Amino acid sequence: MTRPAARTWRCPPPPTSVRAFHRTLRDYTPTPLVELPSLARELNLGRVFVKDESARLGLPAFKALGATWAIHRALAAAPETTTLVTATDGNHGRAVARTARQLGKQAHVFIPQGVDPAPIAAEGAKVTEVVGDYDTAVRRAAETPDALLIQDTAWPGYEQIPAWIVEGYDTLCAEIDEQLPAPPDLIVVPVGVGSLAQAVITHYRSRPTGHAPALMSVEPDTAACVLESLRRGELVSITTGRTAMAGLNCGTPSSIAWPFLHGGLDAAIAVTDEESSRAAAQLATLGVDSGPCGAAPLAGLRAARHLLPGLGPDSVTVLLNTEGASR
Repeated sequence: MTRPAARTWRCPPPPTSVRAFHRTLRDYTPTPLVELPSLARELNLGRVFVKDESARLGLPAFKALGATWAIHRALAAAPETTTLVTATDGNHGRAVARTARQLGKQAHVFIPQGVDPAPIAAEGAKVTEVVGDYDTAVRRAAETPDALLIQDTAWPGYEQIPAWIVEGYDTLCAEIDEQLPAPPDLIVVPVGVGSLAQAVITHYRSRPTGHAPALMSVEPDTAACVLESLRRGELVSITTGRTAMAGLNCGTPSSIAWPFLHGGLDAAIAVTDEESSRAAAQLATLGVDSGPCGAAPLAGLRAARHLLPGLGPDSVTVLLNTEGASR
């Protein structure tokens, strides 16, 4: 679906202190913005770039940007904390576990069925598999006593830490600003609960003047909670199915992300596992390491190319490759 009014929606800007914090981290370096001329020719676009998050702060996904900032802020308010707890369907839990270990804290990570526990356990975390989906795992994590919840989705009454996680993701957008001479015409974002999309919307919709990029979300067709919410005009939960895009297999948008998604997304689409797999294979031939979630933006762009007005042979598009294939 397309939503032309989103281009004029505006919100307050993100804090400027996040990037400075990330620069203090030992493993921090900007991730590459890779140009793919052959893809631009195929799609009849001017230039196509991939923001490659397959190696970020020593992990194969962008999630550590949010986890490190949120944990930094949360521990400043509660330095006596000994255990961090979270739920994950992919890389967020690994990022929390890694950060906890680096800070000398314990980590307990809840995962839904079908998520590989090994990468998270390798970071020294206790891993508990729950019978149920991602939302069930989140509820279990939130019920854990004597631990500080570091969750990347929000609900009424639990909003501050998810907001800090969203702030952390802004570093990714700030890097894109430095890597391009001007804002792109379209940015394509994979969506689970919508926190990364919230960060991208905040970054680009908080500018009072200048060129405003179109912003498009991409979800699995078996877990399209944002697309369904946009269609209904209100935040809704859905029952999810199986998908290879495990990190996007979420049934409820984040409560703090929803106003931004509703206000600032120009377009939204759902793609199949087959479409994502083909996109990942094509990116691999072009030298980009991408997992199913990270390849979803290319799959979405290909599926929605004819639906996006204003894109043409002079347009610049950025695809957010949020994870690598290698773990």
